[in-house]
Amino acid sequence: MNKILKQTLPATALLVSATLGLMATAQAETELVVVSWGGAYTASQQQAYHEPYMAANPDIKIVNDDSANEALSKLRAMQEAGNVTWDLVDAVASTAIAACDEGLAIEIDHDNDLAKAADGTLASEDFGDLIISPCFIPQIVYSTTFGYRTDKVGNNPPTSINDVFDLKKYPGKRALEKRPINNLEWALIADGVPVGDVYAELGTEAGVKRALKKLDTIKDQVIWWEKGAQTPQLLADGEVVMGSTYNGRLFSAIVEEKQPIAMLWDWQAFDLDGWIVPKGGKNEAAVMKYLKFATDTQRLADQAKYISYGPARASSAPLVGKHAALGIDMAPHMPTDPNNAKNTLIYDYEFWADNTDDLTEQFNVWLAQ
Repeated sequence: MNKILKQTLPATALLVSATLGLMATAQAETELVVVSWGGAYTASQQQAYHEPYMAANPDIKIVNDDSANEALSKLRAMQEAGNVTWDLVDAVASTAIAACDEGLAIEIDHDNDLAKAADGTLASEDFGDLIISPCFIPQIVYSTTFGYRTDKVGNNPPTSINDVFDLKKYPGKRALEKRPINNLEWALIADGVPVGDVYAELGTEAGVKRALKKLDTIKDQVIWWEKGAQTPQLLADGEVVMGSTYNGRLFSAIVEEKQPIAMLWDWQAFDLDGWIVPKGGKNEAAVMKYLKFATDTQRLADQAKYISYGPARASSAPLVGKHAALGIDMAPHMPTDPNNAKNTLIYDYEFWADNTDDLTEQFNVWLAQ
């Protein structure tokens, strides 16, 4: 019996040791929950950032969450509950400003936390004025604009934002985002307000009423969307004649999926998108290591291989080349291309950081009427 035990114990010890080793490996894996926008945009991040980083760091597992459109409300709830389960959040500029002001995100030391450009240029200089908040790391310049079904507009395609509001000339459903941002600005422009006066007008009660009155003219023909992937699908299904969404989503539908859709660039709304790190996250050190990689010059240029958004680093722009799968030149598809940027609405980050809650409440009341 003792002989059998002596023969068995080493094998048992090896089995226990191996099991403990596997448990230690499993425990060593860090799971980062990265919140973004889903669809073609998250896919571009997955290919340009997440997969290369996980390949080089097998102890890191990145899990995508598509709740970025609810970022502020969910971060507030997590902070109040004392249980922040998100590690990194993709946010538009106004959301980043508000999150920073409310203490929901940590401040970034851009020059120490982020990589320099290849020539040694510090990150703060490389990103320049696009760092609109101490908590914000810019990724892309994008626009929200309109796409339309080419087979439903005859031989006279829309060329102006006014056409979105012209149901007689272009009958059919529209798709608009279920929030006041951009919709109020476009309504005022279509109602004759000079672009340079739009935010001053929106800062008044009369201006908000004027914008909502203009939206009233198409309200019963609007399908309201909440995620960027919805409008391309509505257009592809023929449920709407024209609809707003992010330019990269329309690029994907038109160029990659070959849908009968074209872009209406008139008064596209320029905006910034980037990262914020939630305060109280459990994996802050791992997140900061990831961000140094994901926001370097090459990675931001790499994202432009998959979606038509302009990289936020100045040093990345010259590296933007061809689409990874199709081999087409990506530059003409960027919102910043001169042919696309003849009429652009420069989004006022500070205005919306200060007024989003109030105008959203008014907008929702109007929606319910």
